[in-house]
Amino acid sequence: MAAANTAPKTLQQAILFFSDYENCRKAVESIRWTDGTAVCPNCGSERVAYLAKQRRYKCYEKHARAQFSLKVGTIFEDSPIGLEKWLPALWLLTNCKNGISSYELGRALGVTQKTAWFMLSRLRLALQAEDGGKLGGDVEVDDTYIGGKARNMHAGKRANAMKRGGFKGKVAVMGILQRGVDQSSRVRTAIVPTNKRADLLPDVDANVERGANVYTDALHSYDVLRRDYEHGVIDHAKAYVDGQVHTNGLNSFWSMLKRTLGGTYISVEPFHLFRYLDEQAFRFNERRLSDAQRFALALTGILGTRLTYSALTGSELPQT
Repeated sequence: MAAANTAPKTLQQAILFFSDYENCRKAVESIRWTDGTAVCPNCGSERVAYLAKQRRYKCYEKHARAQFSLKVGTIFEDSPIGLEKWLPALWLLTNCKNGISSYELGRALGVTQKTAWFMLSRLRLALQAEDGGKLGGDVEVDDTYIGGKARNMHAGKRANAMKRGGFKGKVAVMGILQRGVDQSSRVRTAIVPTNKRADLLPDVDANVERGANVYTDALHSYDVLRRDYEHGVIDHAKAYVDGQVHTNGLNSFWSMLKRTLGGTYISVEPFHLFRYLDEQAFRFNERRLSDAQRFALALTGILGTRLTYSALTGSELPQT
């Protein structure tokens, strides 16, 4: 990003710092072209000059799209919103523990709620983790359901919602948490059709190495884990902790997630839920970093991906 002695460390400093377009430009350039040499996204040429008055770049090779903006090839592409608003929005999203609503962001940036919602949805793409390898050591596995509480529903809808033990209309989410030894614990999440064995076990096999210590609650879907793992079970009807056998790490994550969804975002459509899971998992996994470090890490995720409004609303597949 910028030089260490000038880079912002607090929200107040970030707002002032990124109000200057030159600071925004240098921050994005530093992660886009790490060696300091601008490259044309259309032909790959390094014969590129920056046109300060137009805030654009010009490639001196002969092709139709000789000029391009810094947003091309990033999640900001084709957005009329300036980087002076995009970067403070990313700072807020990565550092507000319980998230930030589109209404609040819209008021803070001076844009409409609809625009702020679209901005947040695009920014969540930058927070998607590149999970590398399988988890080992002590691993917690748990599932939960996301959705409205039946007791808060109108009486006419409550009876229907109470079918299937009150889970009808809710979305099943699975979490896998590796307990920290030399570093803080890390979590991975996935939306699953149900909490049945056939839906849960493939994610465990894909993310946890054989022979690891796996701790779950007493859900029968997890019983077969003892074949490939050292499986410890805690029955929550009797206790929540038995030595190292517990799922308290994931229970803490579920608590934060549900406070965010219910308190900040109020209502989230199942179609978009995975984006909010990515957001919460990013803040949880990088919680030991400073605000500036977390922002800088998220900024590296803006490259090479786009999300159009039609893709966001489901009328076309997302572009990658």
